[in-house]
Amino acid sequence: MSSGSTLASPMHRHIDRRQFARFVVEPMYTPVAVRVQADGDDAPFDFEGHAYDISEGGMRFELDHPVEPGTRIAMRIFLPGTCERDEGRSVLVEGHVVWLEDADQPGPYKVAAVFTHFARAGDRDRLLRHFGSGRYRLAA
Repeated sequence: MSSGSTLASPMHRHIDRRQFARFVVEPMYTPVAVRVQADGDDAPFDFEGHAYDISEGGMRFELDHPVEPGTRIAMRIFLPGTCERDEGRSVLVEGHVVWLEDADQPGPYKVAAVFTHFARAGDRDRLLRHFGSGRYRLAA
């Protein structure tokens, strides 16, 4: 072993691979609406749930309906402190599901998605302003 290499201790083996800081949100105050992209851009948002944590690049949330990993979805996120269900204040994103927890159990289902596109001008900035407000704590 060279003198410049180091070994990670067992307590320090976790490597955070996240590109963006993830923030905890209060599920009861952070509703989300989801639609499968195969249904078309004008299709209604079929499923409703709640977010648990969110970042600029993705979100962990809960739905009563399972959505399989790899599924392309659109999401409308209603951030805390905005008028609930005010579409003008929501954040609209497109992405795909990366994992589904306990798919073989009755719901609710915990789901994680990666964002691939902010659907409207200003949605990314609106989300980042909320993160900068100081009302959120970083997720572990």
